[in-house]
Amino acid sequence: MISVENLEVEFAARPLFQHVSFVINNKDRIALVGKNGAGKSTMLKILAGLQAPTGGNVTIPKETTIGYLPQVMILSDSKTVREEAETAFEHISSLRDELERMNQELADRTDYDSESYLQLVERFTHENERFTMMGGMNYQAELERTLQGLGFLRTDFDRPTSEFSGGWRMRIELAKILLQRPDVLLLDEPTNHLDIESIQWLENFLATRCNAVVLVSHDRAFINNVTTRTMEISCGRIYDYKVKYDEFVNLMVERREQQLRAYENQQKEIADIKDFIERFRYKPTKAVQVQSRIKQLEKIIPIEVDEVDNSSLHLKFPPSMRSGDYPVICEDTQKAYGPHMVFHHVNLTIKRGEKVAFVGKNGEGKSTLVKCIMNEIPFEGKLQIGHNVQIGYFAQNQAQLLDGEITVFDTIDRVAKGDIRLKIRDILGAFMFGGEASDKKVKVLSGGERSRLAMIKLLLEPVNFLILDEPTNHLDMRSKDVLKEAIREFDGTVIVVSHDREFLDGLVTKVYEFGGGLVREHLGGIYDFLQKKQMESLDQLSVNKLSSGTSASGRVEKVVDTAPSEGKLSYEQQKELQRKIKKAEKAVSDCEAEISRLENEIAKLEEQMATVDGASDLNLYTRHGELKKLLDEAVEEWELRSIELDEIKS
Repeated sequence: MISVENLEVEFAARPLFQHVSFVINNKDRIALVGKNGAGKSTMLKILAGLQAPTGGNVTIPKETTIGYLPQVMILSDSKTVREEAETAFEHISSLRDELERMNQELADRTDYDSESYLQLVERFTHENERFTMMGGMNYQAELERTLQGLGFLRTDFDRPTSEFSGGWRMRIELAKILLQRPDVLLLDEPTNHLDIESIQWLENFLATRCNAVVLVSHDRAFINNVTTRTMEISCGRIYDYKVKYDEFVNLMVERREQQLRAYENQQKEIADIKDFIERFRYKPTKAVQVQSRIKQLEKIIPIEVDEVDNSSLHLKFPPSMRSGDYPVICEDTQKAYGPHMVFHHVNLTIKRGEKVAFVGKNGEGKSTLVKCIMNEIPFEGKLQIGHNVQIGYFAQNQAQLLDGEITVFDTIDRVAKGDIRLKIRDILGAFMFGGEASDKKVKVLSGGERSRLAMIKLLLEPVNFLILDEPTNHLDMRSKDVLKEAIREFDGTVIVVSHDREFLDGLVTKVYEFGGGLVREHLGGIYDFLQKKQMESLDQLSVNKLSSGTSASGRVEKVVDTAPSEGKLSYEQQKELQRKIKKAEKAVSDCEAEISRLENEIAKLEEQMATVDGASDLNLYTRHGELKKLLDEAVEEWELRSIELDEIKS
């Protein structure tokens, strides 16, 4: 479909690509990878026809259509969500108008036997068949499915796009590109503005309903689930692997080892030649051999070795004082903006040392609850921060608090303590501030670069409670690995707001799900949560009702908030239902406590009865019988209360 031959690109006389050749075939699923600055976005622009190469050819058949989603684009604010999405079907709309015109002409004309009338009938039949094949009869249903898959509600369809944030408007642009069904999709970081549910929907769409896809993404789980071919840009060349990303990583290590061996052999050869030249340069009898060696040296093409990967760099948070047992306790916490209730009746307790994730669709209150914990915004209910809690908080606006007049290196040098100061250059390199970038002033950095710098600064500050709001948005895979390992080794408490499944996997042991004004607690890691929810697509998440009690796998799931049917109740009805649930839960808890007390008392009594003196004490046997009867009654009471609780919840 697309053929690239001997592609060359230069910026300011510096080569970015040299002698690059590859072919994109139909049904290819390609991940374009490489370190930041390697030229991934530039390559997508060249393939999209938006940038001309310095040399070489990019051949695209005339009938091939291309859809391109850049990281940043100018967005329209003059239409509703539906109207903006419908622009993807302009070709269908124009064809429909033409069919209506031809149909009217057929109805008005009476020269049924004329050649022109028959030609009009034939043309109408042909165009009507094409209209049907293009989905002209059901494109509205496809439009709505796509918008809902990307997280929009039906009530959003007729809202002006100007009411939505930049991230949501980018979703509209993505929807338009997907609806156009181009032959080749070029996507530059498509998951940056999506939540987990929308990412999973997009994965399924790209894997099953698209032709060729070339994407740039730092979301490892996403590219592993979508792509089957990995093209790495390194040292100005393309290395093409017909495998998924995880397999590519292993092959890449082997390739770099081969590069290093070849480089070492070449350096030895060069040293031997230079040594020969120096030894015999002034001996007339060796003049011919010396000239031959000089020419041989000039013909040697230096072997390049890819930059050393610093992902093996180990960062450890500096020691901090021990916090209390419960860094955060929420009791009936709620937050509303006017009539809009963001969340209500949030009851959660985070223990010292726990690492938890806040997940859910955008706008459901994850960052809002974080701001409540940070006491940045007012709220209702009780929210208690534990004893000796030292919070390290990363949010997007943290980058704005950096001193713009000092350099990147000085920013980190001022917070680094002890031996870590010897590794500042390595740390900066691991977060894409290698070489001259470390000497830039903060004020000239982009928003993404500032966010990365703020993250490094946080890593070096002594805290015992980390709150990270979308920490991976501007990090490449290597930087995410460094950050993930540092958090995993951190002995304090962590809250991570993120949609990056691979980053959360193996990092968190509990997931709090935000949705519909409720917050629910799920024990286990991120993939345990996704498996329980059976989220193969966003449609399942939005349709499935949240269930309490025991999951299908038999694992007990604690529900922090209310029953699934509450979404249909008024706020006052929800409050009343909450009171009933709490009362029933207390009754069950009281029964369990009574059963435990009786069992302990019976156990002590049986120990006495097992002694020589106790074996002949009739009073002990009488008391034992009474306690057994009380235990049976307590168990019956517990069963009744448990049934009542289940009925209230259902």
